[in-house]
Amino acid sequence: MKLYSSPTSPFVRKVRILIREKGAANLVAEEVVSALADPEALHAANPLGKVPALLLDDGTTLFDSPLICEYLDAVLPGPKLLPAAEAACWRDRRLHAIGDGISDAAVSLIFEKNRPEAERSAMWMGRWRRAIARAVDLLEKEAASLEGPLHLGGIAVFAALGYLDFRHGDLAWRDGHPALAAAYEKASGRPAFKETAPA
Repeated sequence: MKLYSSPTSPFVRKVRILIREKGAANLVAEEVVSALADPEALHAANPLGKVPALLLDDGTTLFDSPLICEYLDAVLPGPKLLPAAEAACWRDRRLHAIGDGISDAAVSLIFEKNRPEAERSAMWMGRWRRAIARAVDLLEKEAASLEGPLHLGGIAVFAALGYLDFRHGDLAWRDGHPALAAAYEKASGRPAFKETAPA
């Protein structure tokens, strides 16, 4: 299998963490691509031109990070990172959606900041900042759900928070969120998180 990736994408990082947490880094080759450069190999794997994209050994391609994570969790050896019990599975998928929502808003902010200043939308930038703030507030209230064994939802949340540190230090998400910050710091000490930290 081959994963088309970017070292700075929180969506790719989530997949890369999952692979390492399962002890399967030797089973998935990684090819770094620049989605903005529109490489043909990426388009062949994902017509939407986004990372991550996963090329399977039979030529099938998968795209969208939740789908890739669930597929890899099912087929790779190692611990299952999506809970098997139905109630726990839905709680974890909810956390996954919160994490991806933060990442969506944070990536959108970067794209908007990269536009010429006269073309930037203060309305959209404010909307994305407020969405991030509300999501972080919610996660602070629910920080206990991030304790215990690491699951896919927690990986998505921690990858999103790491992206906020990497690209949006000015948002200071730790301020007023001590329980969430403590959970993040604990997860950040894991080898899979250290190996995939954006630089």
